[in-house]
Amino acid sequence: MTDRELWIVLKQSVRSRLMEAGELSETALLKLIERQVFDSDQGAALTLEEKQRLIERIYASFRGLDVLQPLVDDPAVSEIMVNRHDEIFVERSGRTFQIADRFESQERLEDLIQMIVGQVNRTVNESEPIVDARLPDGSRVHVVLPPVALKGPVLTIRKFPEEPLRMDKLVELGSLTEEAAAWLKTLVQAGYNIFVSGGTGSGKTTFLNALSDFIPPDSRIVTIEDAAELQIRNVANLVSLETRNPNSEGKGEINIRSLIRASLRMRPDRIIVGEVRGAEALDMLQAMNTGHDGSLSTGHANSPEDLISRLETMVLGGALLPVEVIRAQIASAIDIIIHLARMPDGRRKVMEICEVAGCLAGQVQMSPLFVSGSDGRLRRSGNALMRRRKLELADLTLPEHTGDESGGGQELGR
Repeated sequence: MTDRELWIVLKQSVRSRLMEAGELSETALLKLIERQVFDSDQGAALTLEEKQRLIERIYASFRGLDVLQPLVDDPAVSEIMVNRHDEIFVERSGRTFQIADRFESQERLEDLIQMIVGQVNRTVNESEPIVDARLPDGSRVHVVLPPVALKGPVLTIRKFPEEPLRMDKLVELGSLTEEAAAWLKTLVQAGYNIFVSGGTGSGKTTFLNALSDFIPPDSRIVTIEDAAELQIRNVANLVSLETRNPNSEGKGEINIRSLIRASLRMRPDRIIVGEVRGAEALDMLQAMNTGHDGSLSTGHANSPEDLISRLETMVLGGALLPVEVIRAQIASAIDIIIHLARMPDGRRKVMEICEVAGCLAGQVQMSPLFVSGSDGRLRRSGNALMRRRKLELADLTLPEHTGDESGGGQELGR
């Protein structure tokens, strides 16, 4: 009998006992599973360590995340991708591969999905088949159900480290240089508005968390996200807001745009939006332009220039403004763009740090401050920072050149 067959047999036996005994506490359930494993003829040939793993797996199928629980508990696993109940892939240490474990049925996967989204008061069904949610540990969850998903329910879990990576750790890992980190620290402290750009899985949320460590602790911050992921721990005066999906009648939706507008009435010093991807870009730019210096956000883009183009498109989705006006808004609102990339081998690193230098002849002007060369090293471009007013008002100066030419690009996380 294979491990999987043994797991199914013992799991069914425990389920039968549960039907007889009724609802049990977690302790009583664990004791019941232990008796079944240790007393069964099928488990007699197993070692003590194998029995313990089997007990944990069976328990997870009743109280945890079933076959996904060991993957969620594994710190080396950063992403879990369930394409259907019997097709599971994971990303471990930057590499993606399929695992042998699977759910016993599509119904079991559907039950697990309903449990996950129900914990955060979200709804997903055939009429609303797409939803974002999160696990209790903050891991991001995305669900797509049939009929949109043709092969069956799709569940994607992006994990985050229990302790968010700090900037000094990112420097140690080679994601950026010590000099670049010192510059960013000063710019955040001085209240520069910063966007972090990059592709999917390039480490934008991780970097946003690291940047937030430099926000002065006496600031009042409002964070706005689709699913709460940011872990800001150095600021006590913090308000965290999360969007809400519409109910079964199509009512009650609260989107990022509504939350940004609401946040302006909360007297924030800085606003942090986890990601802008639509018409809310206009509200974010306006907030940056109306006294909320030091605000931070992220956006999907392949380069700093591409982020500018995407922001133009997003704003046009929310207001029919002349492109020249939109570009002037962008150039006035955003001071710095930090671009991240995920390397082919899974490493994540800072590729470029640009200053948005203004708007000339209807075009947003970009001035690279740090660039990554062909050798993968992040270096000063030689361009001086042009927007220095916020530095002067904060009585801060940028660090001198340290001579640190490292930054080969190690794992950044997410």
